Amino acid sequence: MDAAGASIRIAPSLLAADFARLAEEIRDVEDGGADWLHVDVMDGHFVPNLTVGPAVVASLHRVARRPLDVHLMIDDPWRYADAFVEAGAAVLSLHLEVARARPRDAQSLLRRLREAGVRTGMALNPDQDIRGIEPFLAELDLVLVMSVFAGFGGQRFLPEVLEKVGVLRGELDFRGDVEMDGGIGLDTIGPAAAAGVNVFVAGTSVFGAADRGARIAELRARAVAARS
Repeated sequence: MDAAGASIRIAPSLLAADFARLAEEIRDVEDGGADWLHVDVMDGHFVPNLTVGPAVVASLHRVARRPLDVHLMIDDPWRYADAFVEAGAAVLSLHLEVARARPRDAQSLLRRLREAGVRTGMALNPDQDIRGIEPFLAELDLVLVMSVFAGFGGQRFLPEVLEKVGVLRGELDFRGDVEMDGGIGLDTIGPAAAAGVNVFVAGTSVFGAADRGARIAELRARAVAARS
């Protein structure tokens, strides 16, 4: 599947939701047209922040009707990946920076996740060379190109990362899903879609809107228009 044929998916980031009302927040964005629900997992080591673990993902899975897109911003995905699979992750992404230190183990983990029926992903921060992901591409269903540095929500979109998407879709000929996370909103989703992104993680842009359904529809329309 080429970039033009890849389905547009809007994945609201639960990091921007009201954690005291997560079930209601999930239902609101699902009713509003969300395709996936993006879950950021941070360990306080790989990134200087802490968020949720497998128990919370399992709770989300019990109420969610859309796939859980789990982004592992952790130093040791080998230790915890199985727990997130059991908790209900439909998509599981580890970081290139971690995988590169243990490439054979990373490839083995990705293969095992696929055998378990999970869509595999690999994420990379803005300062990483996209070509470093090439050894892992055969085991990946998705590449998550961070348009901010992983660790905190609400950061400014870095437009220079769009060049990475061009290399990924062109030189590396990656035909799977390309996801972008960080600063995605009404002004940035069009350029990202035109570059070849088809999965968009939107946090404050969606959860900060008075009408989440209208915002998701507008984001989708702008992405579709940018690709046509």
